[in-house]
Amino acid sequence: MFYSFFKTLVDSDVVVELKNELKIQGKLHSVDQFLNIKLKDITVENVEAYPHMVCISYSDNTF
Repeated sequence: MFYSFFKTLVDSDVVVELKNELKIQGKLHSVDQFLNIKLKDITVENVEAYPHMVCISYSDNTF
């Protein structure tokens, strides 16, 4: 059920909020049956609180 829903969002802009309240915005590239996701063209919201994420969001822009 969830897998089918997320498959419809492929190539859409999404925001993923993690348990530590980190928000990552990007284009949903893929999702598998375990709900692992791959984002392209990412940006990290509130970079000041998560400075270690700056290098990830500017390296290859994939998370």
